[in-house]
Amino acid sequence: MRQKTAFIPTLRSVADAEMISHQLLVRAGFIRQVAAGVYNYLPLAQRVLNKISTIVREEMDRIGSQELLMPALNPAELWQESGRYDTYGPELVKLQDRHERNFILGPTHEETITDLMRKEVNTYKKLPMTLYQIQTKFRDEKRPRSGLLRGREFIMKDAYSFHADRDSLDETYKDMYQAYVNIFTRCGLEFGAVEADSGSIGGKGTHEFMVFSEAGEDKIAICTSCDYSANIEMAENVAEETIEPRDQQAPPMEKIHTPNVKTIEELVTFLNVIPSLLVKTLIFIVDGKPVMVLVRGDHEVNEIKVKNVLEATTCTMADEATIFKVTGAHPGSLGPVNVKEKITILADQALRSMVDWNIGANEDGYHFIHAMEGRDFTVSRYADLRTVEEGDKCPRCGQPIRFQKGVEVGHIFKLGTRYSDAMKGNFLDANGREQTYLMGCYGIGISRTLSAVVEQHHDEGGIIWPESISPFAVHLIAVNMKDEIQRNLAEKLYRDLLQAGVEVLFDDRQERAGVKFKDADLIGIPTRIVVGSKAPDNLVEVKSRRTGESQEVMVDQVLDRIR
Repeated sequence: MRQKTAFIPTLRSVADAEMISHQLLVRAGFIRQVAAGVYNYLPLAQRVLNKISTIVREEMDRIGSQELLMPALNPAELWQESGRYDTYGPELVKLQDRHERNFILGPTHEETITDLMRKEVNTYKKLPMTLYQIQTKFRDEKRPRSGLLRGREFIMKDAYSFHADRDSLDETYKDMYQAYVNIFTRCGLEFGAVEADSGSIGGKGTHEFMVFSEAGEDKIAICTSCDYSANIEMAENVAEETIEPRDQQAPPMEKIHTPNVKTIEELVTFLNVIPSLLVKTLIFIVDGKPVMVLVRGDHEVNEIKVKNVLEATTCTMADEATIFKVTGAHPGSLGPVNVKEKITILADQALRSMVDWNIGANEDGYHFIHAMEGRDFTVSRYADLRTVEEGDKCPRCGQPIRFQKGVEVGHIFKLGTRYSDAMKGNFLDANGREQTYLMGCYGIGISRTLSAVVEQHHDEGGIIWPESISPFAVHLIAVNMKDEIQRNLAEKLYRDLLQAGVEVLFDDRQERAGVKFKDADLIGIPTRIVVGSKAPDNLVEVKSRRTGESQEVMVDQVLDRIR
């Protein structure tokens, strides 16, 4: 491609981009914003997306997956059937056609593929089966930012597998896991697969593929010794050592006046105790019902764990009106004693051995000291409900946990019968009995992967593309197109490279050398060939974008050097 006529609108700076990948992709002429979270992919970006998609297709096909294409516009009835129409949240883009029939723009396609399979595959003889597509998805993000890392419209590969038994699902999950390792390795990424929450997709058994980057919005808990890693939402806590012998008795519970004391910090000062001797109380609405959650004063509640412990679909903080209705008090004075309404009370496992509790009295401006579980109140259930902290013990080997930021680029799930049960996705087994499909689903953010690569592969000059997904293999630069010798030699090299099947971007513009070199660094093609002042001697410079190393090479040796 000749750069003189190519659509590559480079910029020297951008004002409204926070992430380095966003800045560089705009400056290098890869993307342009249409609306918040919605982008045009310009020709250079499209070439990279095509190469990522090719890698994905090759690895998907290698494990027996079959590509299809489903509609982005889906009838609401399917989502109502699965139950997600009302529970997915405000990110679901809903609309009506001219006949006032409800539709959604697909953020994912579990319902659509389940509907297809229940109509077309009704015997175990056609199972297992894995189908995938590469398609634009839509999610109405509240704060779309970070360029392609968090958009409202994005390109995704989503695959779905159907099975007659658990062993078959496990085997496909293992194959898909390895395929994802291959894909992200081929894309030149440094990444890890971590235990994760299934979120609105549902199911049990899931891994996220995280690209390590300080730009990431996800926090990963990683063991400093063994190979344990998990999204912080799912990282397990080791049960605390016994704080007090369980056979001890606390002194009689006493109510004390705590005027204007509402936070743990204020209570620490008022009672002159350390935070770990206080109990924090929060109220959540879990599948429409209030639930009280108790954690130590120095810990934080993990909403995802609360939802998973109760095997619920939704879990959100209760509003102040609901809190007062249930407890008779406002936040800052809450506790498990004398609750006005019957309520499930969950307590973090770190509280199991605590005898003497300091808690809110469910009366504004008052707290209890010396409250005792089993005597003064009853906990419905103890479980791991808190967010892991850096330095906590690894649940596998006991060594310290460290944190690492990451960008999620892939996610694989064992759905089980989450959708096939709800939508009656059934088949006949070998004995002629009707069974329900076991399902898995597997997603990769294609456009997000493009951005994640830039986050990891750049320097102060611009992008440094891995060879496997670079928009071109070679950037050929004629320093001075007005010089006949340079121009003729560059034109010959351009023809020879194309004939040899090399993807080449030829900078044949009438621009200053400095402009050409800055643009070349910004665009980030792996190999640069510069035709300059030594053209009369049939010498050109071959330079690596990644290392900066360069060599003078005779023109007739360039192809061998490129190869």
